[in-house]
Amino acid sequence: MVQTLLGHTIRVLPSCPILLNSTFASSLFRPPNPTAGIAEECAKRAKMVDKTKGRKEEVVTREYTINLHKRLHGCCMENLLGCLSNCVIRLKKQPCTVCTFKKKAPKAIKEIRKFAQNAMGTKDVRVDVKLNKYVWSRGIRSVPRRVRVRIARKRNDDEDAKEELYSLVTVAEIPTEGLKGLGTKVIEEDD
Repeated sequence: MVQTLLGHTIRVLPSCPILLNSTFASSLFRPPNPTAGIAEECAKRAKMVDKTKGRKEEVVTREYTINLHKRLHGCCMENLLGCLSNCVIRLKKQPCTVCTFKKKAPKAIKEIRKFAQNAMGTKDVRVDVKLNKYVWSRGIRSVPRRVRVRIARKRNDDEDAKEELYSLVTVAEIPTEGLKGLGTKVIEEDD
């Protein structure tokens, strides 16, 4: 079947589904090749799918340094502006209840989870007990400024799992020279 879209001819193959993303955009707007058969077109598109397969689907382990201080200090701007507007209207200084230092350690764990979700692309993030103890080691309000974590993306063996991959976040060894300036390091596993 041949269709015309914005002045370009598009050939739609009934036996080969078309995946519309940026990789296929250039192949869709080329003029159809009359000598190529349907099987050859499907094979070409299958190769393109293999090349464009997301790197988020492979099992990998990386080490990161997370700066908790910049993620935890102060309020977000909305809460800060809300407190200031309350202060101006009431002419009385109002304490910001969201920014309390008594919630720093739980918020640090949530920020570590959010960082792992963004870094590994999985919604299922599991925090190791040792990492939890490390964050809570100095109390609820004095969390470490930086933490070196090892995030491993693993396959989920559970049959009832919603996602096939999950991320396991553990605490990594802290070098003697400190955490500042350490970059992301990919860990090779010999399983």
